[in-house]
Amino acid sequence: MTNLATELIAASQPPMPGTPNDWKRFFSFSTDHKVIGIQYLVTSFFFFLVGGIFAMIIRGELITPEADLVDRTVYNAMFTMHGTVMLFLWTFPCLLGLGNYLVPLMIGARDMAFPRLNAIAFWMVPVFGTILMASFLVPGGPAQAGWWAYPPVSLQNPTGNLINGQMLWLLAVAISGVSSIMGAVNFVTTIARMRAPGMTWFRMPVFVWTVLAAQIIQLFGLPALTAGAVMLLLDLTVGTTFFDPAKGGDPVLFQHFFWFYSHPAVYVIILPIFGIFSEVLPVYARKPLFGYKVVAISSLIITGLSAIVWVHHMFASGTPGWMRMIFMATTMLISVPTGIKVFAWVATIWGGKLRLNTAMLFALGGLVMFVFSGITGIMLAAVPVDIHVNNTYFVVGHFHYVIYGAVVMGIYAAIYHWFPKMTGRMYSEGLGKLHFALTFIGTNLNFFPMHPLGLQGMPRRVASYDPEFTFWNVVASLGAFLLGMSTLPFILNMIGSWVQGEKAPKNPWRAIGLEWLLSSPPTVENFEELPIVVSEPYGYGKSDPLVSNPDELEVAHEPN
Repeated sequence: MTNLATELIAASQPPMPGTPNDWKRFFSFSTDHKVIGIQYLVTSFFFFLVGGIFAMIIRGELITPEADLVDRTVYNAMFTMHGTVMLFLWTFPCLLGLGNYLVPLMIGARDMAFPRLNAIAFWMVPVFGTILMASFLVPGGPAQAGWWAYPPVSLQNPTGNLINGQMLWLLAVAISGVSSIMGAVNFVTTIARMRAPGMTWFRMPVFVWTVLAAQIIQLFGLPALTAGAVMLLLDLTVGTTFFDPAKGGDPVLFQHFFWFYSHPAVYVIILPIFGIFSEVLPVYARKPLFGYKVVAISSLIITGLSAIVWVHHMFASGTPGWMRMIFMATTMLISVPTGIKVFAWVATIWGGKLRLNTAMLFALGGLVMFVFSGITGIMLAAVPVDIHVNNTYFVVGHFHYVIYGAVVMGIYAAIYHWFPKMTGRMYSEGLGKLHFALTFIGTNLNFFPMHPLGLQGMPRRVASYDPEFTFWNVVASLGAFLLGMSTLPFILNMIGSWVQGEKAPKNPWRAIGLEWLLSSPPTVENFEELPIVVSEPYGYGKSDPLVSNPDELEVAHEPN
């Protein structure tokens, strides 16, 4: 009788978005920001594995100097699809997932400003992902012009078919741009208009500040990339001549369209990671975030400067000398607000009582590798160095230290930190630390050798190379295989813990923030009573309360 009553009560409760027994909601057109956030995360991790398989093929080819594993056209398709998938189907959707799940909780809102638009923006991701993967089925296979699709290479169509790999690539990128613009409108409106009472701009968590800054970049930068992709699509399919030099077009114009967005896109990716570092480090150091207001404002400064740095990717494209000097200066200038953040993080953990659990280890590891990538980034901002290593593996190494070393490790830090909140379960620390150790070692073995390779002159995007480059390529490939293996304990941990992990309390880390006042996972509309915020979000070691009504935030349902 008691069991029957319990089941009836449970059946009458609103569904809990993070629980495994609610899995059918993740395949529905849900407007709950938490469901959409997890939909983004799971979809992006699927494509992360797909892009990782492409990377394994590339590194398998490069473990010997000869092109002896795959056909050269397949190799060209592999590095093109690897870059495209990892950027447009992994990092962007994954960070949108984290933003979707966390931002409304952190600002005390019940949902995003435009829930239906939010759901539409997500469902466009599997659509353009499917279009991109369908290119393996068309004659000639997927696009082979690299993830930046420079014309005139991207205008080649050997099969003569209207439906070809490059055409599908451009269509997918254009749809991706529309989806991301929808998301940006939603995030900016939500943060500007839906903050809880008392949540002033300088009481917002830094993660929210960084999401806001990143989405502002999306609004001013994405239209340029989307327009460039559509114009290139018209050149390829209906014979317009925007970029085709054989017909009077200007291929360098496409580079301007591409890099006007695609360099700021790095900040779209890295800014939320800065926010994650700013949320994770104070919790496990038990100290307030050093220089909170300066850290928050520096995100907007980076946003402003990001609009005037794109030409540094075109130093070797016939760019006039005076323009090179200007963009060298602006590129170096952006290191100032970035350096301020690094200083603040170091000052935050300095003298703290560090709890080195998995989330903290990934945050510290990501911070170390971001500092390294920042040093090589300043080197690349200098015109003489950039021209010397242009299109070599030095650039590949720098880029992957940013994207994998800092961004992916930051994402892992976020997943481990907020996993109990999302699922209502605790994860295995043992598997988590094994995952970190394999990731940290594999990342450095994989990407550090690319720097000496680039300085020695090995070009990027080649299937065969001079035997003098063999040693570092073997090390890089072994590191890549180790990095591929590192995902296994992560997958086991996430699935196993979500299904059978220990039940999580609402605040297992004794963190400060509105999301930690809610049950794990939160109920559908998050807050029964909206919180009234009365202080800054990083009061570790202080006695000030975050909200004036914590007792009224107790939700009706405990996790299953």
